[in-house]
Amino acid sequence: MNSQIQADEAPDLDPLCPHCEKPVRRLLLKRIQSILGVRFLYFCPECRKTLGISHRKGFWMG
Repeated sequence: MNSQIQADEAPDLDPLCPHCEKPVRRLLLKRIQSILGVRFLYFCPECRKTLGISHRKGFWMG
């Protein structure tokens, strides 16, 4: 049994927003400044619901 997951590029497909189910062709983002650094909140431009939050490390955090 092969336990590896294969990842294939799909340039002709647009992902769907898990909330409004419309195609995601662009993302909106909001910069969030905190004591621990800069974070970005990504959200759907159609329904404005959050899709994810990332964290950008500074050079001092490795």
